[in-house]
Amino acid sequence: MSAFNVRLEVMKQLEEKVDGLIQEYLIPVEKIWQPTDYLPNSESDSFFDEIKEIRELAKELPYDFWVVLVGDTITEEALPTYESWLMDVEGINQHDGNAGNPWAKWVRQWTGEENRHGDVLNKYLYLSGRVDMRQVEITTQHLINDGFSIETDRDPYKNFVYTSFQELATYISHNRVAKIAKQYANKSLARMCKIISGDEMRHHRAYSTFVKEIFAVDPSQMMIAFKEMMVSKIVMPAHFLRESGKGIGTAFEDFSNCAQRIGVYTGQDYIDIMRNLIKQWDIEKLNGLTPEAEKARDYLMKLPDRMQRINQRIRIPQEQTTFAWVKPALVK
Repeated sequence: MSAFNVRLEVMKQLEEKVDGLIQEYLIPVEKIWQPTDYLPNSESDSFFDEIKEIRELAKELPYDFWVVLVGDTITEEALPTYESWLMDVEGINQHDGNAGNPWAKWVRQWTGEENRHGDVLNKYLYLSGRVDMRQVEITTQHLINDGFSIETDRDPYKNFVYTSFQELATYISHNRVAKIAKQYANKSLARMCKIISGDEMRHHRAYSTFVKEIFAVDPSQMMIAFKEMMVSKIVMPAHFLRESGKGIGTAFEDFSNCAQRIGVYTGQDYIDIMRNLIKQWDIEKLNGLTPEAEKARDYLMKLPDRMQRINQRIRIPQEQTTFAWVKPALVK
């Protein structure tokens, strides 16, 4: 049987567990938080006072912080790209409506949860008065139009490695943004980003569980897929980020440098996530691997230390880059 057919068979075999994982890792609509829980109530007499407080607190946050918050928001708002990509993965059948396979049900419900993140952050940016929302909206539309290329093709094994990694990375990013907001006494924004980070951690655990289940039934091919993803490197969903009138991806490096300067997401975090996944999936202890898979494991076990040495030599530019998203008056 070809590797492709084995993957389809494994996805079919694991279908019976997906409903249980939905119950374990996703929260029913009636119970989960909604954006309005963390935003001023437009029906309240105190609505304008609450907006005034948001705008006053927003003045204290530094420029790089705003760039990162805008970039995070745009990344979350590009959700249509991520859903359509996952729905195209081999083994996920979206064509039978609600009667389709459990994998499609998972993707839809995961999308429903993720959709709230961009919604709440977008409304906060709008109320803050500190960003040029039209420029933000242009960048968001470009990011959706441009799509992304994450080197996974339609391979479920590679896609689940990617989502396991990426959900943990977004947990780290939103959690750090929450901590910085709290340091500036911006409690409402801190709560908002903290609750988002909690969602990302749940989603990470779910996708990591998918991979662990695959390792249990097809360890060699799962190991090779993990190694291939690490060779090609995990690119961020916003790697095609651009501002109005500029080329694809031209804004991503400067955005990434801002995130590294304020410690929201760094090269060290990338290495730590690799180590975390290697430990979670018991890479070192897996048995019965093919010779090719053994070589893949050897590569994976050595990779974090190799990247650590490279990371120590990297210097992040300290010069502040201006973005069309953030009003010049905020440059400090």
